Amino acid sequence: METSFYRQNRKEFADYMEPGEAALFYCGETIRRSCDENYDFFANRNFIYLCGINQKESILLLEKEGESCLETLYIMEPDFMKERWEGSRITAERAEAISGISNIKFIKEFPNDVKRVFEKIGVNAVYLDIDRVSGQLLKSCADRMQEYLNQTYPHVKVNNALPVMKKLRTIKKPCEIKAMEIAQKITKAGIEAMMKSSRPGMYEYQYKAEYDYALAQHNGVAAPFSIISAGKNNFCIHYDSFTGQAADGDMILNDVGARWDYEVTDVSRGWPCNGKFSDKQRLLYECAYRTSEYMFQTLKPGIPMEEVDNTIRRYNYEQLKEAGICKSYDEVGTYMWHKGAHHVGLDVHDAVDAADAVTAPGMVFCIDVGIYHEEWGIGFRLEDNCLITEDGCSNLSKDTPRTVEEIESIMKKGTLH
Repeated sequence: METSFYRQNRKEFADYMEPGEAALFYCGETIRRSCDENYDFFANRNFIYLCGINQKESILLLEKEGESCLETLYIMEPDFMKERWEGSRITAERAEAISGISNIKFIKEFPNDVKRVFEKIGVNAVYLDIDRVSGQLLKSCADRMQEYLNQTYPHVKVNNALPVMKKLRTIKKPCEIKAMEIAQKITKAGIEAMMKSSRPGMYEYQYKAEYDYALAQHNGVAAPFSIISAGKNNFCIHYDSFTGQAADGDMILNDVGARWDYEVTDVSRGWPCNGKFSDKQRLLYECAYRTSEYMFQTLKPGIPMEEVDNTIRRYNYEQLKEAGICKSYDEVGTYMWHKGAHHVGLDVHDAVDAADAVTAPGMVFCIDVGIYHEEWGIGFRLEDNCLITEDGCSNLSKDTPRTVEEIESIMKKGTLH
């Protein structure tokens, strides 16, 4: 992303702040996995949205003074020995070039600056990016800062920045959409690689290897959660073991995406491992395909997102009813196990203002039609990324083979090995 993207995002957030208020955003920290090993670091996406710095322990401080907003970015200081083991750290010059923030300090200065900010006359409120889920055990940096403020500066009101950030992230800017389009092309290459190599007896980890290899050839980075399954494993919606083996006649399910410039895709395709749809597989797949096509033909600005979900469910039910699968709408839940739409962006399930949302130009969300017929042993989903335009919508992932004919045709082209 260009520096102007991050500058604009910070300005839009600062417009929600009142004079005398502050805001703190944390990039995050590594989490210990075992012994001296940590999990891979994954930067907080709201932090990325505001400054584009992808380095642990970085902090963004905003201070609203009148109509202006003072911006300070804290980064780790140079450390020769640690950098020898962990890799180079971002320099102040590079951090400024990426974020557009000129006031760069080292983390060791942060505690004194916090004291200065919250002991300043007139500062009585701070925004923290608080995002908790039920059962969460680990405390985030924002959680710990809230506890510190409650104990040390009880007069300071803590506002949650998350609702504001969700509003800002709901409508994608042109540069975000462009990044998604690039990611779609890379995702297409990965899915086609799996289709071309597919054969009975192939293990799920082999499909994933084909996908990962294809993305590596296109400078793409896989989104954090790839779902690739075969046969009965398709009935686990968020399956991630990659240990199953495809038997002749099994459907292969994939739910994957590449990341480009932090923006991700989320695309699902289902295909028979032997390259030829059986009559029952074709019957169910074409129900999902017709439902998907209907959505892309009718979606436009002004539709409640709840109605998008409901329409997918109702229309797909009509397809299943016509195919003789369902007799009444009460039965549709036997074959449709999840909702049909979710937003996508910096996160696969993007953190946006989805409650009571209405479709608007610049929104990007998935049209996800899943059918799971356990009795027949057929489970798959057809998922594409929908961009709402000024007068309709477009399918960002339309070039990834999605009809029965397209899928069978590319699978006839032979294996990669």
